[in-house]
Amino acid sequence: MSYDYSEIVPYLLHWYERNARTLRWREEPKPYYVWVSEIMLQQTRVEAVKGYFDRFLAELPDIAALAEAEEEKLLKLWEGLGYYNRVRNMQKAAQLVMREHGGELPADYEALKQLPGIGSYTAGAIASIAFGIPEPSVDGNVLRVLKRVAASFDDITKEKVKKELEADVRAVIPKDRPGDFNQSLMELGATVCLPNGKPLCEQCPLMHLCKAFRQGCEMQIPVKPPKKERKVEARTVFVIKKEWGQAMEIVLHKRPEKGLLSGMWELPNKEGHLTEEEVQKLFPETEVRRLPDGKHIFSHVEWRLWCYEVRLAEACLPQKLEKGTKLFSLKEIREQISIPSAFDCCKKYME
Repeated sequence: MSYDYSEIVPYLLHWYERNARTLRWREEPKPYYVWVSEIMLQQTRVEAVKGYFDRFLAELPDIAALAEAEEEKLLKLWEGLGYYNRVRNMQKAAQLVMREHGGELPADYEALKQLPGIGSYTAGAIASIAFGIPEPSVDGNVLRVLKRVAASFDDITKEKVKKELEADVRAVIPKDRPGDFNQSLMELGATVCLPNGKPLCEQCPLMHLCKAFRQGCEMQIPVKPPKKERKVEARTVFVIKKEWGQAMEIVLHKRPEKGLLSGMWELPNKEGHLTEEEVQKLFPETEVRRLPDGKHIFSHVEWRLWCYEVRLAEACLPQKLEKGTKLFSLKEIREQISIPSAFDCCKKYME
């Protein structure tokens, strides 16, 4: 159902002028900067993104550099942010921009949405912040803020609900300050109208307009269906080390090009939980040591990890692990190879 949000505009802009955090991509709202920051900020907090953003821009300062980057370098720059297909899609989009748009992001909302990895939210952010085009940029923060203001119990996971809200925002977005307006909604949702725990209503410039606050139902909004129970998988991970004199090398395995963590280098692992005796049989004449257990939660599956350190006694790799595996020096791993955060529980034992 449509809602008239016109009253919130002046209060939001006034609040944003005085409370907006100083961020490089806001101080220098170049289209490329806005694009990179928005992709990084998906499911990652601003404070965590700052360092990644600066490092990424230092190595890949423009669209041409992104388009030409080697995949290992690209993934290494993204290491720790997760969702690696996002940066792969960014490179695909950069290559398309180089071919079809003269190396510059198009100043057109619909054209932006045609690029790989750019949906309506990111297209709206780039269009409004970088180009001053009055298009909405509706993410989870914006949905939460506006649904609380309207005391709406619509299911925000439904595409129809998001489209209706985009139309509501488009109807009131100020044509002279579209970027500031979109960012004010994002900022309010990130710092005041919080997603987890009680929102800071007393600090909110929209408190007097917020129907959810007046009705005392702010903690019940936004509405989402119950999450499906995650599938739990048992896996055994091996930190396989080979010492060559003073040098240490680690065995890594290349994951398939499709599926979870596609194309990433990982620590070798097997399905199920293997006992120390079973691991010793898998790696005869080696030194095996049990490491602390770990856990990693993906959006749809949870890995329960049993971890072992394996010190190879022979120069060759075990036959069962030869396919898709390779030895890397610690220096190569630190500087060039991105290992998914799913294996963070084991990384410190690679040294």
